[in-house]
Amino acid sequence: MITRILALVLTVAFITGCRRHEPEPLAIYAIDPQIAALEAKPMYQFNEAEVDRYLRHLHRTEPDMSKRMVHLARKNIGQPYELYLLGEAPFETIDAQPIYCLDKSDCVVFAEHVLAMSLTDNWRDFMTMLQRIRYRDGHISVVTRNHYTEADWNRNNSWLVRDITSDLGGEGVIPFSQKVNRAKLFRDRYKLEESIEVQTIQESFIPYEMIPQIKSQLRDGDIVNFVTGRGESFWVGHVGMIGIGEDGSVNLIHSTQPTVREEPIEAYIARNEKDAAEKDAAGKARFRGFKFLRPTEDPLGNLAQIDGPGAPRVTVPEQSTTTWEQFLQSFDLGG
Repeated sequence: MITRILALVLTVAFITGCRRHEPEPLAIYAIDPQIAALEAKPMYQFNEAEVDRYLRHLHRTEPDMSKRMVHLARKNIGQPYELYLLGEAPFETIDAQPIYCLDKSDCVVFAEHVLAMSLTDNWRDFMTMLQRIRYRDGHISVVTRNHYTEADWNRNNSWLVRDITSDLGGEGVIPFSQKVNRAKLFRDRYKLEESIEVQTIQESFIPYEMIPQIKSQLRDGDIVNFVTGRGESFWVGHVGMIGIGEDGSVNLIHSTQPTVREEPIEAYIARNEKDAAEKDAAGKARFRGFKFLRPTEDPLGNLAQIDGPGAPRVTVPEQSTTTWEQFLQSFDLGG
């Protein structure tokens, strides 16, 4: 009997000993000293090679996209804000600002970077995904950029997010019509003459007074459209995302003056409703409520159906002297 017990002990010791000397790949990756240093560093201080390394680590260790989104959003808290940050350089000169920026953001840039990074596990794929999110059909040009949140960004990224405003708000949502005059935008802002008909879209939002009733249904990674209005005219003027706090609080994470912040949704509402009556009396625009969009269950699968093999698809203007592949190869990401 003693001999049998001893044999069993030796067998167990041998098996566990083998496992101890052959750790899982994730365990090896997690103790990488370079990753430890990056975990202690704000992401907006990363360079391209550090983004590449960190995305590989994050996707190996966190399988849930929504959790990756919130992690990346929080890792950028404190990032300085700058409006109208990006353009199409080096592919187009109409808006000659570069097509990406890591150290600053505005609200849309912040949301797009977080989404693109949550979908990709390396720098080059991130850059490609970023353009697919930012431009209609992934074609880089000021004319195909998603300028209007409701009419362009939300609709052109329906493979990635779906509007859940009516699902949450039910009969309490406020419907509105919006006229989208892209030709005027291109003429006024970029001195371009584009023959584009005025589009009328139908939208809805949840008034901020309803948030206590629906906030328990919000989830990590939900995209938030902040709705502004004057009289019966409404539009989206700001975007962010939801992050659920450890205490269960429903928080907004968004890029705004002066830096990216996280705050309870109630705090944002309280700060913005203080002067509501005064603004209404003066006929001024003010915060009115929210639209909510939720990441789809299989965004990469949806995109593959749209773009075909090799998705996402990205193209550059015909007159560009730089190809997309040349641009990607220009980055030194180390070994």
